[in-house]
Amino acid sequence: MSTTKYDEGRLMAVLLAPIVSEKATMVAEKSNAVTFKVLQNATKPEIKAAVELMFKVEVKGVSVVNTKGKTKRFGRSIGRRDNVRKAYVTLKAGQELNLSGEVA
Repeated sequence: MSTTKYDEGRLMAVLLAPIVSEKATMVAEKSNAVTFKVLQNATKPEIKAAVELMFKVEVKGVSVVNTKGKTKRFGRSIGRRDNVRKAYVTLKAGQELNLSGEVA
């Protein structure tokens, strides 16, 4: 276990939003993992520390996926969706995260 101290303000900013989708729900039921949208430059240890700080749970592991934004057209103009960094945070056995009450 590393005991690196992170700036609490930075940790509060690392997690942008929980991802609620069919896939995220399936992963949650299957492997006790919660999915978050995180900052592009967030590191795994930072994400772990942020989840533990904000939700008071024990984290077993963090996997990260970078998704490139799709190119979309709006009439004539071409736009691009933002790149997204997703974190799958696996919780230790017996730990539970209730997002419905936590999200404003």
